[in-house]
Amino acid sequence: MENASGNGPAYRVRLTTDGLRERADTLDDVLRHCTLCPHACVMDRAAGRHGVCRSGTHMRISSAGPHYGEEPPLVGRGGSGAIFFSSCTLKCAYCQNASISQLREGWPVTEEEVAAIMLSLQRRGCHNINLVTPTHYTPQIVGALALAAGSGLRLPVVYNCSGYESVSTLRLLEDIVDIYMPDIKYSSNDIARRYSGAPGYWDVVRQALQEMHRQVGPLVIGRDGIARRGLLIRHLVLPSGLAGSRDVLEFIAREVSTDSYVNIMDQYRPTYRARQYAELNRHVRGSDYAGVVRHARSLGLHRGIETVMTETESSAWSA
Repeated sequence: MENASGNGPAYRVRLTTDGLRERADTLDDVLRHCTLCPHACVMDRAAGRHGVCRSGTHMRISSAGPHYGEEPPLVGRGGSGAIFFSSCTLKCAYCQNASISQLREGWPVTEEEVAAIMLSLQRRGCHNINLVTPTHYTPQIVGALALAAGSGLRLPVVYNCSGYESVSTLRLLEDIVDIYMPDIKYSSNDIARRYSGAPGYWDVVRQALQEMHRQVGPLVIGRDGIARRGLLIRHLVLPSGLAGSRDVLEFIAREVSTDSYVNIMDQYRPTYRARQYAELNRHVRGSDYAGVVRHARSLGLHRGIETVMTETESSAWSA
């Protein structure tokens, strides 16, 4: 798999296997007073102490295989090679994967086993290695990647995260991650704390996305329609306007790039603990979602935006 410029993924072009291992070792040192994510629990995970993520030194995964539910530039014909990691640094009341993120469904795996999974996904024809909720296992994942690269892995790496990322950790991932795929969940620190247990989320996510964009730029898609490198942003529209979607989109357009690939998602469902909050215990109205998309277009965002019909367009189509 080559990127649009004819080169391989960043970790093969810009780093050696030894370089990957050195990054993993540096990240391992952080585990002793863990500040991998913005919670900065400062727990000695190497000694078995747990912070918000409830994770030690051993990775846990819930599944791995070709995944066809991601954005088209990641999926292609062979699928995205997804590895779903258990646990999460957020505690979203409406999480649709709560059995994995909150109940930690899955089993422990070693770096060697994850490296073998990566190579298996490559053999099965996947277009990338999609690390789903990787933040709290970043040191171990980079260690696994070093092993896999040494055995011939050549797929781009997708960092599929919540957006609640430490810039210091992201800088240690430069030239390792090819495609950053963060969510932007909220434009309010108070709302993020209430529904996701994420202090300072809006301040954190803006700095994180700017760092991701600095590293990889806008999404680059090859002639075959497959993403090679860049930033792919997700935003889930929430009921009652809780996501602050207008402010989120204005930030992307004005402080990241109008060439950003943005998937505005309409799949919210009141799952997990959402029924405990009246404002979350309902679906998103189609008109609200359409308004968010129209606002995105008005700002000049044009890549990845879902096509939404106005009532007039819909009537004309039906006729």
